[in-house]
Amino acid sequence: MKIKQIIIAGALLVSVTTFAQKDELKALKKIYNKEVIKGDDLAEYKSFVEKVQPLAVEEGDKVYANFYKCMIPVLEYSAIDKSMTPNQIQMALVKFVSPKSISDLANGLNATLDYEKKTGKKIQTDDIHETIASFKPELINYAIKLGNDKNYKESADVLYSIYQLDKKDQETLYYAANYAVNAHDYDNALLYYKELKTLNYTGEGTIYYAKNKATGTEESYNNKNVRDNMVQLGTHLSPRDEKIPSKKGEIIRNIALILVEQGKSEEAKGALEEARKENPEDAGLIVSEANIYLKLNDNINYKRLISEALVKSPNDEVLFFNLGVTCANANQFEDAEKYYRKAIELKPDFGNAYLNLADLVLKPDAKIVEEINKLSTSEKDLKRYDILKTERQKIFNKAMPLLEKAHQLDPKDDVIKSNLKSVYNFLELTDKVKALKAEN
Repeated sequence: MKIKQIIIAGALLVSVTTFAQKDELKALKKIYNKEVIKGDDLAEYKSFVEKVQPLAVEEGDKVYANFYKCMIPVLEYSAIDKSMTPNQIQMALVKFVSPKSISDLANGLNATLDYEKKTGKKIQTDDIHETIASFKPELINYAIKLGNDKNYKESADVLYSIYQLDKKDQETLYYAANYAVNAHDYDNALLYYKELKTLNYTGEGTIYYAKNKATGTEESYNNKNVRDNMVQLGTHLSPRDEKIPSKKGEIIRNIALILVEQGKSEEAKGALEEARKENPEDAGLIVSEANIYLKLNDNINYKRLISEALVKSPNDEVLFFNLGVTCANANQFEDAEKYYRKAIELKPDFGNAYLNLADLVLKPDAKIVEEINKLSTSEKDLKRYDILKTERQKIFNKAMPLLEKAHQLDPKDDVIKSNLKSVYNFLELTDKVKALKAEN
């Protein structure tokens, strides 16, 4: 009898827990269904979420308990005063939104959609699709802000979560991959690029432009009919269309470059061969393949591919610049200088080519300084110091016009200004130092 009583008591305990759980879920649903949720309602909602989480036992109850929890950032966003400026709204948003909460939102909403599809009962399905449509623009703005603040990993995570919410929007997956590369998160970048490749994403399309008569600025539209209507209404003029080229070759190339970065050279070669089939005239792909052979110390294939690239694009300044970078990274400084100078010849206002060329010119200075630091005050070493100082002066005088040109082309670049200031200081050109400081 005692055993039976224990069993009965246990059953009653489970029953009470189930009732409590159901009551909490009903209370959550009641608050959630309110037209406006803020203040006390929001606080009570959060309290119920905390209570119901450990009580949920059945599959459906777990799904909906998680649904109500993951929706907290959306409800907090809904409670924001929308009369504020867009910047103020963004500032308020970042207080309760994070890459993790957005990832949790994507997982929670997708789990709910899957469950309702399985059971055939669309309790929250329509509301979820509406939530995604209305909340998504703010999430994209949040991701852009993270990227602008150079929080590339977080931006990539948010964009990937947005893609998880709306898998028809493959463009967000493409940008998630790009930001992951910027964050050196190559594992996720490779995952995203491979998914884009599987989806056969190309990114091809057309942007429709027209000039706003009132502001004089050109505005872009994704829809031709909208643009054409603006022109017909007379508010815009000078319509033009711009084709967006396929990104397929770029995606496969990036897959290959990441594989190279990860030391998977053979797999990378296969990816590049596939990319070249897609874009046989893309000299950039040839250079990428050449880089692989360079890393493998296969100079014969490296030079063969470089020659092929130069035949295909003999007047491409970007190609010559990239070749300069490749050679500089491989300590082939004479070839690097040759390619940078060719890039400048083809494009006299190529600022980065001037900067990189100046960097090449200044490179021997590090060894000279190292030798100077080892000298003593003996007569022999003092004579050697004078020789080394003269060598440094020649180097800095050779680099100065290159840095000045780079500064002229991009006066706001702090790296260029810093390097130019160092040159001026060494050459004791105090007037030029003062003029450079006065620009700030």
